[in-house]
Amino acid sequence: MTEKIDIKSLNEAELCEIIVELGIPKFRAKQIWLQLFQKLKTDFAEMSDIPKSLLPTLNEHFEIRTPQVLEKLVSRLDGTEKYLFRLYDGSIIESVLMRYEHGNSVCVSTQVGCRQGCAFCASTKNGFVRSLSAGEILGQIESITREHMGEEGFRVDNIVLMGIGEPLDNYDNVLKFLHLVNDKNGLNIGYRHISLSTCGLVPEIKRLARENLPITLSISLHAPNDEIRSATMPINRRYNIDELIEACREYQAVTGRRISFEYALIDGVNDSVEHARELAKRLKGLLCHVNLIPVNPIKEKNFKKTTKNNLILFTNSLNNSKINATVRRRLGADIDAACGQLRNKRMQEASQNN
Repeated sequence: MTEKIDIKSLNEAELCEIIVELGIPKFRAKQIWLQLFQKLKTDFAEMSDIPKSLLPTLNEHFEIRTPQVLEKLVSRLDGTEKYLFRLYDGSIIESVLMRYEHGNSVCVSTQVGCRQGCAFCASTKNGFVRSLSAGEILGQIESITREHMGEEGFRVDNIVLMGIGEPLDNYDNVLKFLHLVNDKNGLNIGYRHISLSTCGLVPEIKRLARENLPITLSISLHAPNDEIRSATMPINRRYNIDELIEACREYQAVTGRRISFEYALIDGVNDSVEHARELAKRLKGLLCHVNLIPVNPIKEKNFKKTTKNNLILFTNSLNNSKINATVRRRLGADIDAACGQLRNKRMQEASQNN
């Protein structure tokens, strides 16, 4: 039996082509597209303008893969919502809804697990399973939107590709997702409201630059030199900091966009004033912003977050060197909102029960 088509990963032109091949009138493709991507329907039978006579054909050839909400946690501190989703094959991923004065942001996963092995990241602890399709990435935003159907004026305004997985390790599906979520007949979220975070896959950063999409590129840097970065981020052994920064300069030259650098401050590892000065020299001349993050404690690695005093000194040192730096506001601290934490907890519980 032929595997059904993941319809949410098709753009309108692709859907139209397949619909015509199935002998269905071409105009039905537009109707189905709007029902799926604008009205967020999860079943062909729910589509009021699609005749029932077409349902057997549609159900035979297509599958509407909708992430199932396994668990939803809501922070009592700031209203942040953490979602644990089960996908069609039983895989588990996470997404987070963050509420800001400027709008609602959703952090999405792009893979089930991660193969990059960053020492301070919970997402990589259980290894890599598979990459998500474009429709599965989009489905996280749509599922969260459906959860708030009764909330007047609710809309997802911003997207952060910073959940489980390395987005540029799933390049083609992520690129297709970006086009789908930006489509004016769908969620219509502007590229300038989308941030993509990468640990530093240099060839893919250069490839992304050639797409010339006005999204924000966010680099998980976390170290001022190769010695520290290679010890905590295996990707640095393939592409060192000089290569990474050069790729960032190329990206900026093409897109004209400011680049964001994520820097998790680990007590006694990368949080001294000397480290801040070294980092400032690396970034000199780049239009950039440094997002400082006191690291979430990780027992297995004996990592502790930096002290408040070191955080202040580090921030001031960067700003005094004309490198714009701010401390990230931590959201959802009471619900394991950092990516990978809730999934790991669920997997550990499942392992203990087996």
